[in-house]
Amino acid sequence: MIPTVTTFKAVLVTQPDGKFAVDIQDMDRSMLAEGEVLVRVAYSSLNYKDGLAVTGKPGVIRNFPMVPGIDFAGVVEESSSDEFRAGDSVVITGCGTGETIWGGYSQYARLDAKCIVPLPQGMSLQQAMAIGTAGFTAMQSVMALEHHGLKPDSTGEVLVTGAAGGVGSTAVAILAKLGYKVAASTGRPEYHDYLRDLGATSILDRAELQAPSKRPLDSERWAAAIDSVGGDTLAAVLRSVFAHGSVAACGLAGGAALNTTVFPFILRGVNLLGIDSPKVDKPGRLAIWSRLATDMPLDLLNEMTQVVPLKRVFDVGELIIAGKIRGRTVIDVNAFE
Repeated sequence: MIPTVTTFKAVLVTQPDGKFAVDIQDMDRSMLAEGEVLVRVAYSSLNYKDGLAVTGKPGVIRNFPMVPGIDFAGVVEESSSDEFRAGDSVVITGCGTGETIWGGYSQYARLDAKCIVPLPQGMSLQQAMAIGTAGFTAMQSVMALEHHGLKPDSTGEVLVTGAAGGVGSTAVAILAKLGYKVAASTGRPEYHDYLRDLGATSILDRAELQAPSKRPLDSERWAAAIDSVGGDTLAAVLRSVFAHGSVAACGLAGGAALNTTVFPFILRGVNLLGIDSPKVDKPGRLAIWSRLATDMPLDLLNEMTQVVPLKRVFDVGELIIAGKIRGRTVIDVNAFE
């Protein structure tokens, strides 16, 4: 009989005397919170929120001590829920993990079944984390645009801002596979070929979108857009979307303030769609993962992904905050070299 493992390694963020501290620590399974399902974690991922959490930036971690990592994929070890049995492969994105619930930068995690979905058939645990919250958000954004009338034969290109990042890269790949013409906006010219390989039909310099305008409306240019940048970029996108087009807003890498007018909404009927991926209910999560299983080109996903050991999460966390990460980064929580 294989003995039950009672200790494991995890990244733990603490706040002794009000000061941020983070390190990889040896922990006992008795320290895990209550929950219906115990998961032996295989992989987590790196999202912008994770970069904030492991570098001590405010706004993500709500409770201390905290194990960061808003995503993870692994295998059920114990379950008191009828939904899951020991040996099931599962995926978790959002649901407060890494914020109010101990998250995925750990070899073990325990939480309730409502936050867990089965690993889609034909997808590996590593691929699920290459998708992670970033890909989940991209797919949710595409589905929201479709719900508001976007079709592959719609006039014009679909704009993706922050296209070289995690959400942007997966959005470009998904949209291209579905048959859309995709304009990719980035401030990193070294990634133009990378974006074309993902399926972008044109490349737009980020500075062009951020240029100030005194006009409340610009010429109609985009059938729709997925924006992970916010700020002046989002304002510019709203000014140039076709009448009755939609913009899925899912990030704020370029700022939280939105300086715009009501004219895109009242003169062109533009829809501004808020994408809040951590709050999606269980049926919605299942629907989004089902679409990812069919519409995410896994060959391109593998090409846009790097896998790093847990000890490097601090370094790559700094890089993603600085805008220096391309595509997706998977964290192997069982690798330390």
